[in-house]
Amino acid sequence: MAVTPRPGTPRLLRALNDRAALELLLARGPLTRAQLGEMTGLSKVTASQLVERLEERGLVTRVGEQAGGRGPNAQLYAVTPNSAHVVGVDFGPDRVVAACADITGAVIGRVELSTKDTDDPVGVVHTAVVQAATSAHAEMATVRRVVLGTPGLVEPDTGDIRFAWDLPRWRHGLRDALGEDLHTPIAFANDVNLAAIAEAHVGAARGVDDFLLLWAGRGVGLAVVLGGRLHQGSTGAAGEIGYLPVPGAPIPRDTGKRGAKGAFQLLAGAEAVRAAGREHGFRGASAADVVRAAVAAGTQGGPFLDDLAARLALGVAGAAVILDPPMVVLAGEVGQAGGSALAERVQHEVAATTLVAPKVVVTEVTEEPVLQGALRTALDAVRDEVFGSTV
Repeated sequence: MAVTPRPGTPRLLRALNDRAALELLLARGPLTRAQLGEMTGLSKVTASQLVERLEERGLVTRVGEQAGGRGPNAQLYAVTPNSAHVVGVDFGPDRVVAACADITGAVIGRVELSTKDTDDPVGVVHTAVVQAATSAHAEMATVRRVVLGTPGLVEPDTGDIRFAWDLPRWRHGLRDALGEDLHTPIAFANDVNLAAIAEAHVGAARGVDDFLLLWAGRGVGLAVVLGGRLHQGSTGAAGEIGYLPVPGAPIPRDTGKRGAKGAFQLLAGAEAVRAAGREHGFRGASAADVVRAAVAAGTQGGPFLDDLAARLALGVAGAAVILDPPMVVLAGEVGQAGGSALAERVQHEVAATTLVAPKVVVTEVTEEPVLQGALRTALDAVRDEVFGSTV
């Protein structure tokens, strides 16, 4: 039976207008009532009523005046920063970094703690989140969401940790335990996926709907973005490229055993990069140091970079030949250290060995990409909640 479209109700239209105005204030504010009216196409009277509603709800505030021609100066309005806060967390085997941002996206508090020798994941996350909020002078009651970036798998249906080999004390049910402890919604997300979100928002993939992000660092990982959305797979395992069977490394049979490493991880992970560096005469405290030394050596570092690019290209080619993306972003400590010299070699190798030729570029999010992605994810969710509450 055909459904007759229903016209928008005044309440719904007000909500849509309010949301549009809030987004404009975030992107282009502060603005006057007249400017909001011009940008939204609303009349002066409707724009004034809109601003009054948002001001009553505590979502916008007066921040100054704009001198005009005749008559009194026009009031300038902006989104009220402390109407809500979020906390992003990057949790690894050695440290946890937590940052607090207000609803405008401004990071106003940050803390870094060691996670070595701790057997209480709830306690250490609690401390990091509370200290980040405290340093931002934000009440925990205004923290509307906490997003934690973590290595390993996150179940798409439950949002809980499936496993994280680097964090042996993290267990199923941790999400609920943290939520009860902090009295705020908790979301886990894979760290490489969060790096891709940051890349899409402020990095090399801005405006790109389909791309892959290859994380090359202590481990290797892949994020898949299709149609502007992360693809996580039915179990959350999409992108666990370390388990990709590739030539040049043994293929383990029981990957479910703790400590087991996949073939691509054995070929292109940090330990393999350092070993390959030694064979070419380059050493360093970390794999990234080895790569930087090779890049600094110019032509003498070429053979090692060729070797490394050939290894990484096996993983890129395996995904690119199936998904055919226009772009691959090379990220992580090793990817960033290799820069354009490594990216160009990977691009050439993929094009030479497959029928696809994606552009391979270096990440432009060089500072804490996982943390930036966590904050962006939290902000998107909270803005939907807070701005949508005008309905």
